[in-house]
Amino acid sequence: MNALLSVSDKTGIVEFARALHALGIQLLSTGGTAQLLASAGLPVTEVAEVTQFPEMLDGRVKTLHPKVHGGLLARRDVPAHMAALKQHGIDTIDLLVVNLYPFEATVAKAGCTLADAIENIDIGGPAMVRSAAKNWKDVGVITSADQYEAVLAELKAGGKLSDKLRFALSVAAFNRIAQYDGAISDYLSSVTLEAEKLSESYVPQRALFPGQSNGIFTKVQDLRYGENSHQQAALYRDLHPAPGSLVTGVQLQGKELSYNNIADADAAWECVKSFEAPACVIVKHANPCGVAVGKDALESYSKAFQTDPTSAFGGIIAFNRTVDKAAAEAVVKQFVEVLMAPDFTPEALEVFKPKVNVRLMKIALPQGGASAWDQGRNAMDAKRVGSGLLLQTADNHELALADLKVVTVKQPTPEELNDLLFAWKVAKYVKSNAIVFCKNGMTMGVGAGQMSRLDSARIASIKAEAAQLSLQGTVVASDAFFPFRDGLDVVVDAGATCVAQPGGSMRDQEVIDAANERGVAMVFTGVRHFRH
Repeated sequence: MNALLSVSDKTGIVEFARALHALGIQLLSTGGTAQLLASAGLPVTEVAEVTQFPEMLDGRVKTLHPKVHGGLLARRDVPAHMAALKQHGIDTIDLLVVNLYPFEATVAKAGCTLADAIENIDIGGPAMVRSAAKNWKDVGVITSADQYEAVLAELKAGGKLSDKLRFALSVAAFNRIAQYDGAISDYLSSVTLEAEKLSESYVPQRALFPGQSNGIFTKVQDLRYGENSHQQAALYRDLHPAPGSLVTGVQLQGKELSYNNIADADAAWECVKSFEAPACVIVKHANPCGVAVGKDALESYSKAFQTDPTSAFGGIIAFNRTVDKAAAEAVVKQFVEVLMAPDFTPEALEVFKPKVNVRLMKIALPQGGASAWDQGRNAMDAKRVGSGLLLQTADNHELALADLKVVTVKQPTPEELNDLLFAWKVAKYVKSNAIVFCKNGMTMGVGAGQMSRLDSARIASIKAEAAQLSLQGTVVASDAFFPFRDGLDVVVDAGATCVAQPGGSMRDQEVIDAANERGVAMVFTGVRHFRH
């Protein structure tokens, strides 16, 4: 049996090659990999010896040769193929170990030049991988160090690879080639070439939206059904998911997550991790129906639940702090579909043990950083339309106190300003049109998803009344401007004393005059948060 090893990432390759040699497998290699194996005392034959043609063009041409691809592509069950190999003195290659030039890592570096990007486009590697993967019945193709263990286990057990493993390796190889080519296409499609500046040190400008989008996602699991029982569904994740994002979570107990569970869980998790203080978010049908901060998980949950106990039934609950026994004992009293937190104490897990259908999800919070990825957020959002795809940068805007512009005679109090920032953060995750009443770090009424902002304001008031919560002295966040004064009058009639809205309407002055007439404070945020 012959194995050809040619890797860019040399992690574990010496140990793997040593194990292959111990099994009596002949080692072929190229360039730096051959030198590394030889320096480790392993008998290795350079590909140039086999092809009788030296590596050339700075290593760009070394494996593009019939003695390599013939050895990979020949079908062992076709006599004519084997006769051709014999006629031309070509040996079969039964195992190929290749990982590709680090194109993705190269272009991810700040200041990457076009020359560096182009130089890291692998040619011979993908060609060999495709040849081996196509001939999977006879050749095992390894494209990642994490496959070494499974391959060695089968070789040691039976002296060859099973059809099942060879096919799985082939699929993984074609997937890797698709990922690699997609990354190259994404990069080159985003480059704006300024020919007059072209040089080895030229760093091209890159468009935010490339000429071709090649999103790569890997399947996590099939789901029982989609949004409705007559629909089919599956969950996919980014090839490299951001730390602290929903798909990095681990389910500790409960039934399998459904399509709707996952959609609602994402809404809750994205909202709760935006708070620094201990927070709880309860979501129903993709809308927060209760959000609060408190001194700990228990207090934040108790406050969030008060907003809308009716809607909280069968909801999705997310915490940004460890759930302890006290919080668990409070939550377990209600019907909850999914409960998410960075962690659960052993005592809290015991509380939920009898509730075998409750899905518990443990998700590590992101550690933070400058980029959306570091914060566990999507950099881009996507929405399917008929035979098309809408792409946009994700709404990751964070409002600061300094961003607020007071436009009324009355000035907000420090307490109102804090509650306005809280309300604005919640409104960002409520479906448009969104109206959110808040006070003392908790939602008091939420109006979501109405065709009229006026109706959302009325619904928020109705929700508060149903929960027996007084809206006197509350603040209100509106995700977009008030087009007329009537919406403002509704929230002020309900008891609001301070309002945050983006501003930007033709009738801004009319609404400001109304706020002054009613004796309430109003601030403009300068940014809206439509969420359709």
